[in-house]
Amino acid sequence: MRQESLFISDLHLTASRPEVVERFLHFCHQRVTGAERLYILGDLFDAYIGDDNNTWPFNAIKASLKRLSELGTRVFIQHGNRDFLLGERFAEQTGARFLKDYEVIDLYGTPALVTHGDLLCTDDIQYQAARLRVRAPEWKANALGKPLWMRQLYARWYRFKSGLDKGAKTREIMDVNAATVESVMREYGVNALIHGHTHRPANHSLNVNGLSAQRIVLPEWDGQEWLLCWTPRGPAKESL
Repeated sequence: MRQESLFISDLHLTASRPEVVERFLHFCHQRVTGAERLYILGDLFDAYIGDDNNTWPFNAIKASLKRLSELGTRVFIQHGNRDFLLGERFAEQTGARFLKDYEVIDLYGTPALVTHGDLLCTDDIQYQAARLRVRAPEWKANALGKPLWMRQLYARWYRFKSGLDKGAKTREIMDVNAATVESVMREYGVNALIHGHTHRPANHSLNVNGLSAQRIVLPEWDGQEWLLCWTPRGPAKESL
């Protein structure tokens, strides 16, 4: 296996964007094959309504990730705000391992904190309250207990409502809070943070505990996406 860890997030895969699904399947088959690790930091799917949904593209995506796992690439996934209903059956079907909301990983001697990114947006009080509610085990059990067709309808309504909510908020509220970022990095003792969610790809330099640090924001898959490739030589952006 090649000594490289690949990072992507915010693909928002859905049947209504078949071209993005095909790019992801090609990406797994060509670029990822042979890589040591693949990290998907949330929102792999635009709306995920349960592990029992095996329609296209979910079946094709699961098969592609399973192939990678069987070939030796270790696949890691974090829950995003669009696919927090990913469950243990998905892990069994793909060979992937779920990461906690905040997880420190070893990148060839460099400890780095990975997260989806939504927990860093603490200025968006309305979102944080809703997130806490829908992540509760009782809420998830109730949602997954509904028939698949009903969950599909709910997912359409959620996407519509989410668009309305975003339109009523400023860009600043939906971005990360700088104080929260520094506090979290101090708490976990790292000088490297990798996340997605905000759709504002960049490499930010900052100071944590008197030391230089970096916050790498991954892009949405919108046709101009790139991946982060971290090797023993360090991180590098790679165009897709």
